[in-house]
Amino acid sequence: MDCSSYSTYCYRCDDFVVNDTKLGLVQKVREHLQNLENSTFTADRHRKRKLLENSSLNTKLLKVNGSTTGICATGLRNLGNTCFMNAILQSLSNIEQFCCYFKELPAVELRNGKTAGRRTYHTRSQGDNNVSLVEEFRKTLCALWQGSQTAFSPESLFYVVWKIMPNFRGYQQQDAHEFMRYLLDHLHLELQGGFNGVSRSAILQENSALSGSNKCCMKGIYKTNSLETEGKENGASTVVTAIFGGILQNEVNCLICGTESRKFDPFLDLSLDIPSQFRNKRSKNQENGPVCSLRDCLRSFTDLEELDETELYMCHKCKKKQKSTKKFWIQKLPKVLCLHLKRFHWTAYLRNKVDTYVEFPLRGLDMKCYLLEPENSGPESCLYDLAAVVVHHGSGVGSGHYTAYATHEGRWFHFNDSTVTLTDEDTVVKAKAYILFYVERQAKAGSDKL
Repeated sequence: MDCSSYSTYCYRCDDFVVNDTKLGLVQKVREHLQNLENSTFTADRHRKRKLLENSSLNTKLLKVNGSTTGICATGLRNLGNTCFMNAILQSLSNIEQFCCYFKELPAVELRNGKTAGRRTYHTRSQGDNNVSLVEEFRKTLCALWQGSQTAFSPESLFYVVWKIMPNFRGYQQQDAHEFMRYLLDHLHLELQGGFNGVSRSAILQENSALSGSNKCCMKGIYKTNSLETEGKENGASTVVTAIFGGILQNEVNCLICGTESRKFDPFLDLSLDIPSQFRNKRSKNQENGPVCSLRDCLRSFTDLEELDETELYMCHKCKKKQKSTKKFWIQKLPKVLCLHLKRFHWTAYLRNKVDTYVEFPLRGLDMKCYLLEPENSGPESCLYDLAAVVVHHGSGVGSGHYTAYATHEGRWFHFNDSTVTLTDEDTVVKAKAYILFYVERQAKAGSDKL
């Protein structure tokens, strides 16, 4: 039972159910939980009052120029090992262009007038056609920056995730990077065909009528790019591909005849190996050898690599599989560069975590040297500033805990499920990053490059 909505999930039916036992035991449990909730209301109110009175750097208040201002960020309730989802949602909510687009979409009502205003329990009879990932994602993003000090419960979004992403059903711990990829892919597919009866053209018309103050977030979202013909089902660009989409050039050279093969692959994020020589270095201050940096991981990704015997290349000239080399170039950089550090590796029996500390810059990440044609890019177009970091705490992918750091209006926040605290840059750079979100720099401002 979800202790927030009181919906009951049946593992045998693999769905939420509304029927009760003959003795009405499910309803009795609901009433008991409601009584507990009401009895703790007064205690919670006193606790929040004490929290407000003790304003400091790590509470809901911050001293700015002698005046007290409240933290406008809102936490997300953990619905049962859903920290992987919460960390990704908080990170995406702090990517302004991406978040602003969804918040400006027209609202779609999924319930009719008879059920409006009532607490509803999801059932199998509702069907998959009544759920919209885009709509629930929009509602969640709108709730995160309204200044509420009460954590938001993303149960409706989680229900839709269960409906359309079976891999994430249940309450076991999941991989945050895998969830992010599924989420972006499904948002992209839903936006391609319109969602819940609202066509893409209608969405565009609605957005074109927005006030001038909001149009800055919409500018260039649907600009045609080469991803429209690279690897997507219907070929239509969406906000997902327009912001996160980049293009890799994959070069493979046959070592026998020298034949070169080139292929262009679209990407939404880059998965980087942590070089083996750094695998045992767990902290920044450890004495043994140099610290692994993000540049080391990027260099390992783009360096020339000889394919082993299990990855022999089928040479069209030699007419058989041959030894070959492979190299990646970035042909087109995205507006938001998402870098995933491969911290989990399969062994013969289990999945181990690479707990190595990787040094990363807060601003001025220079990607020019990894471009296929760097001479065609401007001086500022290859510089990226950090927007958010997802961190995995613990030893295994099926266990542990996810949190996120993100910057909003010049301040850094730490998102730990329902708890949101102000933090500083020194704390952020010490984090053992799992996923890094870098935003392309727009304004010309001097800073140190990576």
